[in-house]
Amino acid sequence: MDDKVHIAHPSGARACVYLHGAHLTSWKTASGQEQIFLSKEAVFKPPKAIRGGVPICFPQFSDFGPLETSHGFARNTRWSIFEREGDTVVLKLTSEDDNFLEKFGCEDSFTLSVRYTITDFQLFTRITVTNTGGEEMAYTTALHTYFRVEDVTKARVEGLYRVGYLDSLDGRVMKTEENPCISISEEVDRIYLSTPPTVRLVDPIGKRVLTIEKYNLPDIVVWNPWVDKARRTGDLGDDEYKEMLCVETGCIKPAIKLAPGTVWKAEQIVTSKNNVSIP
Repeated sequence: MDDKVHIAHPSGARACVYLHGAHLTSWKTASGQEQIFLSKEAVFKPPKAIRGGVPICFPQFSDFGPLETSHGFARNTRWSIFEREGDTVVLKLTSEDDNFLEKFGCEDSFTLSVRYTITDFQLFTRITVTNTGGEEMAYTTALHTYFRVEDVTKARVEGLYRVGYLDSLDGRVMKTEENPCISISEEVDRIYLSTPPTVRLVDPIGKRVLTIEKYNLPDIVVWNPWVDKARRTGDLGDDEYKEMLCVETGCIKPAIKLAPGTVWKAEQIVTSKNNVSIP
């Protein structure tokens, strides 16, 4: 069986998704421009998660939950293809696919699916969680997207002005964003809570603007490892922090509580505008 699946749109847009983690590793728009960062040092061998792309954090983001495994197990477990047609692929992971109780201490019974659809300049990602057990399940989740930028020191995130965030580099102290635009000149690791439905990632050197719309994903993480952490990270090149910026949509705090037999859905839509003049 192949380890990855390719989807395509008549415009020329392309995407690649690995079954390992249901992990999207490439998204090229109709212009042929790559939108997603993937480390040259990435390891494509379980149980390692792929460095870059779109890791799916489930049933736990970071340590926001009872599991000892940071970011849960969905990103380093093999999924199955549920549906595939042209510009769309749906992958599925269930609690019966592996012994998640013994390996990770997860007692929940669930079905998790992710649907990727591409158009000429858009990427649609839909997550669906079904509680198939007899008890309420609680979980946190995020789409840990690594976006490619030409120069992270010139890039900026717009739309989070005056939003409260937990600063993970300062004991997760609650702070308020005081800058209309978030720029990167040092290590940044912030969890913005109850954010607006749309934010923008502006890449002036790449002449590109990414608009990130989200539904039922109230929180956003902005992360860049900067110099020292990049050097300490074995599956990330020493200088690759310059080429990436993570803008991650998710439900992190509070946790989602899902009653038995019920379904939770969320969606992210990323729109890329290329060759735009940016001040």
